[in-house]
Amino acid sequence: MATSSPSSQMTTPNLQVEAADGVTYRYRRFGRTDGTTLPLVCLVHFRANLDNWDPAFVDALAVEREVVLVDLAGVGGSTGTTPNTVEEMAYGAIAFLDALALHRFDLLGFSLGGFIAQEIALFRPWQVRRLILAGTAPRGGRNIHLYTAGAIREAAFDDAPSAANLLTLFFEKSASSQAKGKEFLGRLGERTAERDTPADLAVRDAQLTAISAWGVRDDSRLQRLASIHQPVLVANGDNDEMVPTENTHLLAEHLPNATLSIYPDAGHGFLFQYPADFAREVNAFLGA
Repeated sequence: MATSSPSSQMTTPNLQVEAADGVTYRYRRFGRTDGTTLPLVCLVHFRANLDNWDPAFVDALAVEREVVLVDLAGVGGSTGTTPNTVEEMAYGAIAFLDALALHRFDLLGFSLGGFIAQEIALFRPWQVRRLILAGTAPRGGRNIHLYTAGAIREAAFDDAPSAANLLTLFFEKSASSQAKGKEFLGRLGERTAERDTPADLAVRDAQLTAISAWGVRDDSRLQRLASIHQPVLVANGDNDEMVPTENTHLLAEHLPNATLSIYPDAGHGFLFQYPADFAREVNAFLGA
């Protein structure tokens, strides 16, 4: 039986650790710590920091397992410079994990974080037990070289990101999805102590370069997925306009051991539209 979570995204302190790559990483670590489950390391989306994780989602995960959130190099409260390739971001994440002496873990990557998670699973396959890829795409996938929809591109590139941008990027245009988006925005503001540092324009530009390189159409790159043998939960909304849902289906088709889950009336931020449902599905997948 699960023990009570000793802390949550709302109250857990910001921690830091210096890694061998010279970066001091800011992170949060909370949840069930009785040793019966592996830590779940979560990698976040484009232009995001620790505070962009929905507390309703990560706290629900933390009831069943320890959760580790991290700012990678140059992001939020971490030192260093944000790399402009996904590979370098993955090596930075590995340096962070090594600094924490996390030798075996489960891994959840959302959007850009899902790109990085795939590389970690390929570079350090012996360390990753199970993998969750949410709202993300394989290298060389479909329609991710440049955000093609005008409203999506404008919201993603905006010099001063806003709540309205998040509603555009993460939620469907339906009244029901937009209402859930507004609830999500309210939850993001609930933490008041030790707020993280917003990502700056240098982070945006480096991450955009990495995303564009990852997204160059190249079907041969899909063959890399055959080397990820771990069980993978691949999930998205049914109409993701930021990282098109067809990429989620590509992942499910090419990963040898994938489970596909698509949420209705939802876009890129389906996990924040359905935080309890998706957390329940993740915990069941990791506990299986």
